[in-house]
Amino acid sequence: MSIHALPQVVRREPQPYVGIAGAVTMRTIGAVADRIPEIFGWLAARGVPPAGAPFLRYRVIDMAATLRIEAGVPVAEPVPAGGEVMAGELPGGRFATLDHVGRPDDLVPVTAWLLGWAAGQGLRWDMTWATDGEHWGCRLERFLTDPAQQPDLNQWQTQLAFRLRD
Repeated sequence: MSIHALPQVVRREPQPYVGIAGAVTMRTIGAVADRIPEIFGWLAARGVPPAGAPFLRYRVIDMAATLRIEAGVPVAEPVPAGGEVMAGELPGGRFATLDHVGRPDDLVPVTAWLLGWAAGQGLRWDMTWATDGEHWGCRLERFLTDPAQQPDLNQWQTQLAFRLRD
């Protein structure tokens, strides 16, 4: 596990995005995550440039069963949805962030470390419990490395950004 820097609490502004949603398991996350290039293609076909790094947004998490997630790409202005591509907005607010350099497979223990750090700081997540799992206001994995530019998974940079309860 390689953590680039200590966690930070930052304020983020709301951010429009487009994405593709799906229900997956821990083993099948790729069914949604691997569609990020498709979203970039969808934007390019409409002449809309991305306004930031692609991400996975975790809406509902039940690690033993189903996760409801979205693969998304930020845009500068709202874009009408089309086909399987939906339009949305990431909420603004306070976020705990943590940068990780290394393989995506290492994100589970990095995430656990961030969750533990926040608990030790007395921070509360924008998350509620329900029978189908944890419902998150905004829990992101932002992919800061372009795989076409850096094929070595050990060099990939990912930022975790989890919204805090105000």
